[in-house]
Amino acid sequence: MALSRFLAAVIASVMLASLPVRADEIQDINLQFRKGELPAALEHANRYLAKNPKDAQARFLKGLILGDLGKTNDAIDVLKGLTEDYPELREPYNNLAVLYASQGRYEAARNALEMAIRSHPDYVTAHENLGDIYAKMAAIEYDKALALDSKNTTVQTRLKLIQTMLGGQATKPAQPR
Repeated sequence: MALSRFLAAVIASVMLASLPVRADEIQDINLQFRKGELPAALEHANRYLAKNPKDAQARFLKGLILGDLGKTNDAIDVLKGLTEDYPELREPYNNLAVLYASQGRYEAARNALEMAIRSHPDYVTAHENLGDIYAKMAAIEYDKALALDSKNTTVQTRLKLIQTMLGGQATKPAQPR
């Protein structure tokens, strides 16, 4: 469930359209992000946030940028703060779940997705990602069951089914949505 630049750009664009206008600077940061100019985008976001620390769009973009830079824990901190300050926004919960899942923290990912769904029951991506999380959690339990009884054909069949569904990577994060 690593973030793809395309998905992140689409989500950022939706957030840009739905929140108040500071568009020029935010759009510049988003453009740098989409172009893959991650260090410059992060620096720009930090400068902007120094003047506008509560700006949800800029904070969200910063979280995406940090995630793409591989600074997962920093990205989690940013997105977690965003969910605390703006619990009505669904995208930060979903992206927080993606980051948790990338660390194998499936319970935390599940909780974040459930929060997104609680506030937005029609959020298809969160439902889909939650299904993937449950499948990964099931695969982990089936692996444990097979470690205890390697000849259990029912568990073997179920694990193979989940591995096939998840592209052969039963206990690794799913692909981006």
